[in-house]
Amino acid sequence: MKIISIRQPWAALIISGGTDVQTGATAFKDVENRTWATSYRGPVLIHASKRPDAVRPEEIERRFGVRLSSDQQLGGIIGMVDIIDCVRPHPSRWYAPEHFAFVLANPRPLPFVRWKGALSLRSAPAELLALIDEQIKRAA
Repeated sequence: MKIISIRQPWAALIISGGTDVQTGATAFKDVENRTWATSYRGPVLIHASKRPDAVRPEEIERRFGVRLSSDQQLGGIIGMVDIIDCVRPHPSRWYAPEHFAFVLANPRPLPFVRWKGALSLRSAPAELLALIDEQIKRAA
């Protein structure tokens, strides 16, 4: 299992989405933009960085047509998603030109687990996986 740190509100948009202002449907961020490619395909834990991005909710709504929810936890695991491809370019509204798009599918929220972030796509430590398992059992 891999883990990647992403700043809020982008992490929440991947896992829980926002409201499409035109349709009212939930709109998920379906790509993660990076300057580097990955050959990894499979599940990845989404770590919400301790420090949020400076982007304002009004800018997200203006640029992407999506209204954010207010729940944006920081400094821990918030969910899991599958990386199903890595391409350049991608037709997603979330795609940033000149980047690689990690194509995402099947977002699943998880009980919040406080954890220190790090750079890059990396292997999730066994200790973290055990904590997540424990939280899931408690929530059931």
